[in-house]
Amino acid sequence: MDSSLPPAEELVLVDRELARLDARRAQLLLRRDWLLRVIGSQVPALGSAHPSVAPRPAAVPPRAEATPRSTQNVLLTLGGVLLTVAALVFTLVSWGTMGIGGRAAVLAVVTSGALGAPALLLRRGLASTAEAVAALGLVLTVLDAYALHRVALADTGGLAYTAAASAVLAGMWAGYGSALSRLRLPVPAAVVAAQLPLPLGVLAAGGGVLPVAWAALATAVLDLVLVLFTTPLAPRVAAGAGAAGLGGWAFLTGLALSLSSPLRGALLLLACAGVLGYLAVRQPRSGLASATGAGLAGIAAVGGLLRAVAPEAWIMPGYALCAVLLAGAAWRLLAGVPALRNGFALAGAGVLGLAVAWALPPVVVGVVGPLARTTDVWSGAHAERALSGYPATSLLVLLLAAGALAAVPRRWGRWGAVAVGWALLVGLPVSLDLPYGATLAVQLVATATGLALSVRPGVLTRGLTGPEVSEASEASKAPEAGEASVASEASAASATSQASEAPAQGVSGPWPGWAPRVGAPVSRTAEPEAVVAWLGLGCGLAAALSAVALGLDTRVATFTVLGVLAVLLGGVAAYGAGAQRLVGASAAVLAVAGLVGAGAAAGDAGAAVSGLVLLAVPAGTAAVGARLRRHPVAVAVEATGAAVGLCGLGLGAAAGRPALLALGLGLAGVIASATALRAERRTVAGATAVVLFVLAAWVRLAVWSVVAPEAYALPVTIPALAVGVLRRRRDPEASSWTAYGPGLAVTLVPSLFAAWTDAHWLRPLLLGLAALAVTLLGARFRLQALLVLGGAVLVLDGLHELAPYVVQVVGALPRWLPPALAGLLLLAVGATYEQRLREARRLRERLGRMR
Repeated sequence: MDSSLPPAEELVLVDRELARLDARRAQLLLRRDWLLRVIGSQVPALGSAHPSVAPRPAAVPPRAEATPRSTQNVLLTLGGVLLTVAALVFTLVSWGTMGIGGRAAVLAVVTSGALGAPALLLRRGLASTAEAVAALGLVLTVLDAYALHRVALADTGGLAYTAAASAVLAGMWAGYGSALSRLRLPVPAAVVAAQLPLPLGVLAAGGGVLPVAWAALATAVLDLVLVLFTTPLAPRVAAGAGAAGLGGWAFLTGLALSLSSPLRGALLLLACAGVLGYLAVRQPRSGLASATGAGLAGIAAVGGLLRAVAPEAWIMPGYALCAVLLAGAAWRLLAGVPALRNGFALAGAGVLGLAVAWALPPVVVGVVGPLARTTDVWSGAHAERALSGYPATSLLVLLLAAGALAAVPRRWGRWGAVAVGWALLVGLPVSLDLPYGATLAVQLVATATGLALSVRPGVLTRGLTGPEVSEASEASKAPEAGEASVASEASAASATSQASEAPAQGVSGPWPGWAPRVGAPVSRTAEPEAVVAWLGLGCGLAAALSAVALGLDTRVATFTVLGVLAVLLGGVAAYGAGAQRLVGASAAVLAVAGLVGAGAAAGDAGAAVSGLVLLAVPAGTAAVGARLRRHPVAVAVEATGAAVGLCGLGLGAAAGRPALLALGLGLAGVIASATALRAERRTVAGATAVVLFVLAAWVRLAVWSVVAPEAYALPVTIPALAVGVLRRRRDPEASSWTAYGPGLAVTLVPSLFAAWTDAHWLRPLLLGLAALAVTLLGARFRLQALLVLGGAVLVLDGLHELAPYVVQVVGALPRWLPPALAGLLLLAVGATYEQRLREARRLRERLGRMR
């Protein structure tokens, strides 16, 4: 640019140059757009040669949501459906508008074309189109058969014509499919059509339910032949579905007939059983299901025959007997055919389970019936049983089930035998309608039987006088530390050795191939006997609860039942297997508590006195615990006794006699104090004793109409401060708030509130002296809790005493004096602010250094 020009002229030249550049830029941009549209896909290559040309990203083609094959199938299916609908409409609606020649011509041309076209399509490789056209042709043959019946064979019966037409169509479709073997639809369609001729033909001939069922079974047999001896999958699937449907219909018909016409139903069921049994042998994959069906059919057949000759009460036992015999015979005689053996056993187990369910109502009534009392306690009247007329043959069903389960060589067989045997005992009085005394005796026998299973193996057979020493006596004689640790180490080492030797000795576990982990102790609850023990304990406790409820009818029965239960449960506590002894110990304590409560009720004692009498139970359990010491049963015994004592105190509280309640709380405190003498119970029992004594004192003060809060607070403060002193001696670093804070606050805070509402001078004076003493002790021994609590209470108590005089002085002063004094105070504080902060900081540090 020429800078010698004047500024105005130079500005004109600059504007002209910029306009020219803008015009040139617009021309280049237009040219660039045209070039990009022309070369299109060559832009990336040009971009690599000419960096100024920015290539556009290549367009990603959209992902196809459907494959060409699926699209073709959809189109062909829709086309075939539309043509089929059109053919139906033509046949049903437009048929009457044409003459006989036109009808024959249309049928011949359309059907022949639909059936012949697939051959041409297959030669051209259009298999899917050929399948669609062939399907249309098959539908047209059905319409041809319908049209033929309407025009030429209208007098023929519908069922007979349908049976004949389905047979003809099945044969024609099968031949058509064989001729065009590449088509997949005709042969399965022929199999489907072949399901109808026999059942419909028999039904058209006037056959009843049984002949139709036989025809259905025959058709199912033919289907099974096709399934077993052909290779194409589609026909086999169609034949299998037909066999399942028709065979199932025949099976259900046989079951129904076995109830109304046993002989005819038995023959049909036996035929079904034979077919299913053969299928189970030939088809291992479905062998279990087929064999189970065969077993059910056989049981139903034989049971139906027995049903025809046996009384009604023996029908279900007859089915149960058939089930047991079939399962037992199959298990022994068919060991070489696992499918039949397992299937027959499963069928027998299922029928036997249904029979057991039929026999359970007397068991339920025997257990639950006494709990729903309809008579008063000790009234001597006995409630009527809801199932007094239930068949006694239910006992035979339970007996068969128990024997069958006991014979099963599996652990679950033993468990089931235990449960069913116990159910047999419980249901015996209801089924036989036994009198009250016999019913009670049977309940106790059922209880003893169940509890006996929870005893350690060998105790009942060896007796209690053998060389084995009870664990309770060993625990009571063992020292607290030394020998106990040695014994625990020895038991752990013994368990470890047993675990390492178990696989070599062939120890059987809860499942096949089980073996204890080497190096880990073997737990008794992991053994199979533990399951039987827990099952027996549960059954025994259920029968015991029912026996207690039943024994409440008379006093003698109540004391007898509770006494027997106390002995039985005590035996479980002493000789139980594993953790079952803990449950037995707790239940034994409850039985003893029931005896004590029954004795109090027999003496016409009130609720409050009965509560005091129940305190004998925790006293006794505390003595037993002192004898057992660290034995595991001791915890269960003492905890249950404490719960009984709490219930006794609750009775005293509910009776509305606070004097006896105070006495009971005191006695309970004495028991807890005696328990606290033992080192292992000192913490819990000691705290419990303090709480009980305090509650006893409070209740006694309430009886004496004492309203002073100090009387209620001091019994808490004194023991709390004593405990704090002992703690500070053991742990000098313990905080004074933890050691003395709760005890002091319990008395000082309620007394302060009472002093502020008290119009007399004695309480504020005594409270001030006590707070002063506490404050001085805190300052002397550098105890933060005493200094803060005592000082705060002292200041608040002093303010309460000075408040009336301050009010009088303020009332006598001129009104301008309080604001002036406030202003002077603020000025003084502001002038000495830094010094006051340092003093407050030093005070806080001194308090922080205190404990």
